[in-house]
Amino acid sequence: MANELKFGDRIHLQNGYGNWAGGYLDTNGHSSDAGAKYAVSTADSPTRGDGTGTWQVLSAAGKAAGANVVSGDLVFLKNLYGGDGGYLDTNGVAGADQKNAGAKYNVSTSKDQDRAPGTGRWRIFAQASTPGDQNVRTGDVVHLFNTYGDNGGFLETNGTGPAAGKYDVCTNAYYNRSSNVGDWKLHRA
Repeated sequence: MANELKFGDRIHLQNGYGNWAGGYLDTNGHSSDAGAKYAVSTADSPTRGDGTGTWQVLSAAGKAAGANVVSGDLVFLKNLYGGDGGYLDTNGVAGADQKNAGAKYNVSTSKDQDRAPGTGRWRIFAQASTPGDQNVRTGDVVHLFNTYGDNGGFLETNGTGPAAGKYDVCTNAYYNRSSNVGDWKLHRA
């Protein structure tokens, strides 16, 4: 089938909050976190800026470009803002209000695939796919689990984002703590 996700593909990730109104994963402004490149939030459009909402899926386990992405695979997500917006990364603790809802870490991008061991590595889990052959496909709903310290938490929206953003992004101990904030739908870029 033509809609299997392959390593090297470029995608947009739409958040499920509010019946898929949570926005698209996006780089937005410089991050003040140590070793970070850009802040990460969601935006109303997957193309808020040139490449800000476009992510390239790369294997973090040595799988070749063009190989199918299977549910449970370990991936790096490279942002394509300016050709190299950095790699999706956990960096620093979540905000106090976010922590009250189970949040663990702040999310930004880093120039390095792994700024520290596991910070840039994500396990991608599809909720389901058709056919049920373990492959991940565009249109699937996925959860992204960070491997920092073997338990970096699930990617989610939590709280208000920056001026040009929609919602802030962090990781959480719970895979979907409320209103589908941890659900991400894959769209081909």
